[in-house]
Amino acid sequence: MITLYHPGQRAHNPQFFLSSGAAKPCPEQPSRIDALLSGVHSLGLTAQTPDDHGLDAIAAIHPQRYLTFLQNIHQRWQHIEGASAEVVPNIHPANRSTHDGGGYPLSAVGQAGYHMTDTACPIGPKTWEAAYLSAQTAIHGAELLLQGHRSAYALCRPPGHHCFAEVAGGFCYLNNTAIAAQQLTLSGRKVAVLDVDLHHGNGTQGIFYDRPDVLTVSLHAHPERFYPFFWGYPEERGTGNGEGANLNLCLARGSADQAFLWALHQALTAITVWGADTLVLALGLDAFGGDPFAGLAVTTPGFAQIGLEIAALGLPTLIVQEGGYLCPELGQNLAAVLQAFL
Repeated sequence: MITLYHPGQRAHNPQFFLSSGAAKPCPEQPSRIDALLSGVHSLGLTAQTPDDHGLDAIAAIHPQRYLTFLQNIHQRWQHIEGASAEVVPNIHPANRSTHDGGGYPLSAVGQAGYHMTDTACPIGPKTWEAAYLSAQTAIHGAELLLQGHRSAYALCRPPGHHCFAEVAGGFCYLNNTAIAAQQLTLSGRKVAVLDVDLHHGNGTQGIFYDRPDVLTVSLHAHPERFYPFFWGYPEERGTGNGEGANLNLCLARGSADQAFLWALHQALTAITVWGADTLVLALGLDAFGGDPFAGLAVTTPGFAQIGLEIAALGLPTLIVQEGGYLCPELGQNLAAVLQAFL
């Protein structure tokens, strides 16, 4: 297995995180990289630096006005008298459809609200740089599969699965998983995206929701009492031509290995029936019982079994890092999953 990571991903260092009305230090810290790399190194693997493949694959998912926003908003924000050090929205549109009376503002404050769905995606001076390199890591991983490699691990930080086509959210700015899946699809692969993060992959679902050519499957804590709250329910099956190409498997808070593995069995059955020939695994490790978000209770041996069952599909697999936050076992949990693909 080739593993990929770019050191420039450390440049993004968010400080602000609003949770239940309280400002707290952001848990999506650069030190997550060190913990994840410890898991990579424990398997005798060395991370390679991905090539820069440019903007084309990113622009195949994200519209130009959104990319322009990400590249320029922090500098624009600094010209606002009394503005915060990081870009954090204070207003959001009721809808983002110009057909339903939703305009597109010219002001930095208005655009921040338009392109940021929550206050958990602050934009600092190096956010674009890190997000761009995180996406390049996933793009290079997809290229490796197209070259014939059976598996690759892309250490992507910041993560991506809460990012819609032009709306950041939940620590995510570019949807690395969707970018890789689109790249593989455009190259003729029949791609399934399997998201095993604690939180629903709402951005990935939104990007592919009306498309029949990519199957999106997400296992996650039930959103009725857990972020992202408004997406991730079982009845969300896709729309239009994409109806039936989206599957959400919701777990009760505190669910442990047995329940997670039962849901995973349903997910893998759906992927097999759909006839995928390539898998993009959105790997969140925050389903761990000791993760700071404490939503589920998967164990380290549970992650090992998760890896074994996914690897048993026998599909070329790109593993894209999503969540998983600082706890002593973070690197061990990653190694437990990757071991199955070695």
